[in-house]
Amino acid sequence: MLKEISVVAAILIKEGKVFITQRGKGNGKGFFEFPGGKVEPFEKEEEALKREIKEELDAEIEVHRLFMRVKYDYPSFLLHMACYFCSFLDSHYSLKEAIDARFVFPNDLLSYSFLPPDLVVVEQLIPYLASQDNEKKTHLEK
Repeated sequence: MLKEISVVAAILIKEGKVFITQRGKGNGKGFFEFPGGKVEPFEKEEEALKREIKEELDAEIEVHRLFMRVKYDYPSFLLHMACYFCSFLDSHYSLKEAIDARFVFPNDLLSYSFLPPDLVVVEQLIPYLASQDNEKKTHLEK
């Protein structure tokens, strides 16, 4: 039976752009992902996400709501990833583990090389954000 790993990821959006980080080491080095990390035993997902962002980016976030869950079969383990919409509590962050980070327009996300589970999220996030954008425009027109 495959080992199962639970992780959390933050979808941080600011001024219409999505925050992504680039891995600097380990499996997936050079690939982009949504920041986050492993959930420790007996830890709530929201707590794990705040802890991981503090460890990786030295930043404080607010966790808003769950966007989606991804189950991905790697050859040596099964990944369970919970992705939450979040926001930075201030504009400060510093890279502790990633080698790069940037805010990207949703339509440009597919031009980056993402880890496979993160790509599943990107493919759902782009149309979701576009539909939210259209809803805002529709409300403004009324």
